[in-house]
Formats: sequence, C-alpha cells, structure tokens
Amino acid sequence: MSVRLLRKVLKEQEEHRKLADHDLEVNDHESDFPLSPSPRNPFDLLDDQGDELDAAGETSEGDVDDQEPPVVKSSTKELPLPNHKPKKKKKKKRMEEDKTSNENKDVNSIDAILESLSIDTNSSNQQSGFIKAEVENTKVHNNLVKQCKSSVLLVDPKFLRAENELRRIFGSKVVNSFENSHNSGSSRQMRGGRRGSHNPRKTILVAPSGHWPRWDGSLSMELLESKNGVHYFRYLHLTSYSQAQRAFEAAKAIHDLNGIASILVYHPYHVESLLTIAEVLKFSGEHQSSADSIGKCLYALECGWHPLFSPLQGNCQLKYSHDTNKPLFSALFAHMQNMDRRGCHRSALEVCKLLLSLDSDDPMGAMFCIDYFALRAQEYAWLEWFSEEYSCDNSLWLFPNFSYSLAICRFYLECESSSEDARMETEKATSEDLMKQALMLHPLVLKKLVAKAPLKDPAWTKILKHAFFGSAVAGSPSLDHLINIYVERNYIMWRFPDLQKLLRDAALQLIEMLDHNGSDAKDWACVRKEAFSSEINEYSHLLVSDFSDSVPTMPPEDMQHLMIDPRMAQNVQNGHHNANPEEATRAPREVMNRNPVLVFLESMLPWVDYGAAYENNELDGHDEWNED
Repeated sequence: MSVRLLRKVLKEQEEHRKLADHDLEVNDHESDFPLSPSPRNPFDLLDDQGDELDAAGETSEGDVDDQEPPVVKSSTKELPLPNHKPKKKKKKKRMEEDKTSNENKDVNSIDAILESLSIDTNSSNQQSGFIKAEVENTKVHNNLVKQCKSSVLLVDPKFLRAENELRRIFGSKVVNSFENSHNSGSSRQMRGGRRGSHNPRKTILVAPSGHWPRWDGSLSMELLESKNGVHYFRYLHLTSYSQAQRAFEAAKAIHDLNGIASILVYHPYHVESLLTIAEVLKFSGEHQSSADSIGKCLYALECGWHPLFSPLQGNCQLKYSHDTNKPLFSALFAHMQNMDRRGCHRSALEVCKLLLSLDSDDPMGAMFCIDYFALRAQEYAWLEWFSEEYSCDNSLWLFPNFSYSLAICRFYLECESSSEDARMETEKATSEDLMKQALMLHPLVLKKLVAKAPLKDPAWTKILKHAFFGSAVAGSPSLDHLINIYVERNYIMWRFPDLQKLLRDAALQLIEMLDHNGSDAKDWACVRKEAFSSEINEYSHLLVSDFSDSVPTMPPEDMQHLMIDPRMAQNVQNGHHNANPEEATRAPREVMNRNPVLVFLESMLPWVDYGAAYENNELDGHDEWNED
C-alpha cells in the first residue's frame, strides 16, 4: 500500500473516533443535566467551559470513582475568569495527555490496517518482482531503440526533403519566392479545369502540392511476415488500380503513349503511367514536370503504406522480387537523381540509404552511388562508419568505388583533424596508402579517369606509359562494368586540384615501388581475380547511363516507338482531368509489320491486350482461326 493511501485511511479513522467521542461526551452531559421544560438560558453556555475545566481539575486531583456527582450552580458569580492561570495549566496538561493517547491509537490503528489488508512479506515480494519485470522490459526496449539509432542505414527525415536542404543553402526567402511563383503559375494553368482546393495528406518523402488531385485509395500494403525483428511487406492493388493496370499493359504493348496518358485522366495516381510520363518528359527536357510526376508517384505509394511500415528505421523490407513493389524502387531512384541534379546531395544520400535498406539485395545499385553522395554531402565520418559496419558478401573496399572513395574520405578527414587527433589515429592508414592500394587493386580506373575527367597534366602521360597502367585490364565483365559505373558517376570529383595531386603523387610512388619490386602487382592481381571471379556480368541490369549526370536527348531503344500528343501530356501534367480521351488518342500509331486484324481489334478496344494470344494463334489452348 502506498503511503498516501495509508494516511487517508488513518485520517478517516481519526475523524470517526472524534465523532464517537463527541457523541459520548454529549450523552454524558445530558445525563448529568436533566432536561427542563423551560427553555435554556443562552448565558448558561458559558458554564460549559468552566465545568469542563473544573472536572479536569478534580479528575487530576482525586479518583474518579470516589467523586460525588456535580451540583448544578444557579449563580453566575462563581463562573471562572478567562485569565485564570491555574485553569490554563490544567488545560495544557489535558492537551498533552490527549496528544499521547492519539499517538498510541495511531500506532494501534496502523497495525490493525496492515493486518486487515494482509500486507505481508509475500505480497511485497510479488510487488518487487513485478517492478523488476517492468524494469527489465524497459531495458530491452531501450536497447532496441539504441540498436535502431546505431544503424548505418537509419534515415533522418529532416534531411529527406530537397526543400529543406535548399533552404539551408539559399535561405528561406529565396526558396519561398520560387515556390510562390511556381504555385501561382500552376494555379493559372489550372483555370478552366476542375476547381476546388483540398488539403493533401502530409508525407515524409515529398511535399504534396495543392493542385494535385485527391488520393483515390487505390493502393494498399500487407504484412507478409516478421523475422528477427524485420517486417516484410508487399503492395496490393485494389480493383480500380487493377483495371488501370490492364489498360496500361495494353497501351504499352502497342507503344501507345497517348493511351497511357489517357489512363491518368481517370486514374491520376496510377504509378506505372506516371513513371512512363516522367521518363518521356525527362528526355524532352521538361525536368520540372518530370520531377512533379515522380513526386506524385511517391505521394501515392506513401499514402498506401501499412500502419506498421516504418522504413526510416531500417527494419522494414520490400523485396524487389514482388512485381507490385518494383515501382517504389524506380520512383525512389528517379527521385534521387532529380535531387542530385538540383544540388541536394544530402537529401539524395538519405534517399539512397532508404533504397539500400528496403531490399538488402540492392536491385537498383544504390551501393555504387552512395559513396558519391556521402562525399558530396561531406559526410566523411559516416562513410567510413558505413564501410566498416555494413555487411556484404565481399569487403566494400574491394569494389572500385569504395576503394577510391575511402582514400578521398581519409584525405578530407586528415585535412579537418588537428595535430592531436592525427597522433591519436596513427593506427589508421593514411590517404596516400589507401590511394596506392586502390591503384594496385584497380589500375584500369586511372586510365579511364584521365580520359573522362579529363586530366591534362603532362605527368599523366608519363604515368600511363608505364606498363602497369598502360596494359591494365579488368579481367572480369562484372568488374569492367562496375569500373564504368564508377567513372561515369564520380569523375567530377577528380576535377578538384587537391585530389588530382593526391592521385598523381600516389601513382608516382607506386611506379617507383613497382620498379624495385614487381611481385606486389601479381599479388594484387590475384586478389582482384578472387573477388571478381565470375565469367558473366552480374551487374548487367544496372545501366551506366542511369548513373550519369547528363540526360541524353534521345530516348532509349525501347521508348523510341512511343508517341504522344504534347497537348495531352500538358493537360495531364497540369491536372486537367476533364480532357476528352477520344481526342487524345487520335495520334497515329506504329502499325508497321503487325497483323491488321490485331490493329483493328485494338483500335476498337484499346484496354484489352490481344497481342500475345492471337499472334501465337492460341486462346485458352484452342486454335480460333482454324476453327473458323
């Protein structure tokens, strides 16, 4: 029992005891003074105090049993004076006796209460055991929180949005003025379309614009399983989204981009259609409109998240093997590229960490650009921590990008650290040693960097004439592909004079060392062959152009046949959902080398895909054309 409750019980018992004593005293007083039919004189009330004091004095002097009953005095002359000193002493003595008796009664009442409530040692042990269990649970929870916070892939939401980074770079006034001008332009373009404003849901990936349509709730997510504290999820398509998906597949099969754009008229948050429109707008030079389409994708995908899906903590997985999960990876990768082109490298780094944490298999190749974003964001300490803590099949420093980026990272940390810190970190390798290791492991990188950057110092011509660098080969298709990705992604870093000096000095020292002892080159060649022993390109799904800052003006081969009416794309992008889809689909289609019957059927029902079944003359296992 708590002390507060015990005091409350004692206080209530004390009040009951006082009431009982008062009733007993009143009854005794009434028995000593018999009732009279005549009303009592109000001045007789003054006799009560005197009678009580007299009774107290007589009780203190003699025995109570030997005393005679008191005699009622009718005269008021014998009333005791208020300032009579002997009476005060008797009153003080009476108060001390009452106080002592109250203390004894309190002790007795406490014992009685404890006995009545059965508060013994067993109950106290149970209570202490419960408290210990609560403490242990609290410790386990705190440990989980610490482990979550210590994860190298923990995403910081305040650095996730590009708008916040732009405010840190340019100031709030500049960014707010730009946003106001952009919103006013969008509102002018919205005239003639659907009116009415609404407050979109707040999301963490993007900041939704006020002219975006309402979220239609066509996407959801389900929890598949939980293993070792990791939750696995998968996106689900509702009925309306499945219908839009079938129409998208039919339009995609005949390379009809106008049909894809018409899907967004009725389904403005169909993710695959938005990704396709964003890709076309990017190749046409409309980068801001392309970024808006990607933002709508991320907004729709985030609105469909499961309540337990918390990707920022690194304990949620969305496997790329599920087809419904693939659009999120494509949208995040395109969003990361857009932020990189805007100069928001810190935000791009957070998105890259999010991509890597969603699927440990890294289907988008986030591992081969995360070092670049960390260097551009000046997160040197985090990059070293990541290379040490992140678990992978091979050591990260064996990859071309990490072998060179860790040397750059150590170089900038050495420049930032003081002399005392440098003495404390003597155990770590210097930037020159790391750069020589990178050149020994991947000498082909130097040759391609000199051509790509380009590096025009005459010293590079002398260095490349050496046999070790001049005859350098990758020796593996996978390694050659990774080197091309690194050079395309990170070549701009080597335009800085201090890094060029670091690379040149390390190369000259390496040449001098190899002239005295050439056996080290063979040892590093064995390490390279052991790390990349596959005879096939394991990273062929990663396009080198996806890691480039420059955007080609011509679309890739799989998009060259896509045709779209510019008015339709502009209406869809500006939110005009009252456009007539019949007028939008009047553009010519690619019908060369195709069955005319199929073209006729698809022109009548463009949302049905007849191609795969009728081109093979099969439909549910029957030959329909031969039967006719």
